[in-house]
Amino acid sequence: MEPKTLITERLALGRFAPEDADEVHTICQDPEIQRWTTVPSPYGRQDAEFFLNRVVPDGWRDDTEYSFAVRPREGGPILAAVALHHPRSGTWEVGFWTAKEHRGRGYMTEAVLALAGWAFTELRCTRLEWRAEVGNAGSRATAEKAGFAVEGVLRAALPNNGVLRDAWVGALLPSDLGLPCALPYPAATSQTLG
Repeated sequence: MEPKTLITERLALGRFAPEDADEVHTICQDPEIQRWTTVPSPYGRQDAEFFLNRVVPDGWRDDTEYSFAVRPREGGPILAAVALHHPRSGTWEVGFWTAKEHRGRGYMTEAVLALAGWAFTELRCTRLEWRAEVGNAGSRATAEKAGFAVEGVLRAALPNNGVLRDAWVGALLPSDLGLPCALPYPAATSQTLG
């Protein structure tokens, strides 16, 4: 698939480019990004170059991962990154980080909602999952503000820097955003659950 640009009220979610290496490298020096995401730690310039020159273009070409640089709508610095990962039977997973100086402004919630709308309408995604290491309160707050229902804890579900961590998992469905689903969904009732 060719890279897309998604526009929101305040943001432009667009293609990362090789010339973003210095900016991505600087942002990913943040100890919080290294602690709570799966970026390499320590994060070297070669890691930024590998991400921009291999991971991003390979993901778009292979239709397995769609990474977006989040910038102000009128242009400017990278505020954040958001991506869809690995389709599984219509389910995609969202991942994200926000530059330290741009946190707390609602940019990531806005970006996640734009990406979710695109996933549901263009990719025929039937379920968008969010996972974060238990304790990552910032990520959980973003997911909940975007409408994700936190569904539980998965034990030993996230490898991070050579250690398995427990993960919160949540989901957003097309119907949560008032969109039709690509497949019928007869939700379980209390009678069928019990």
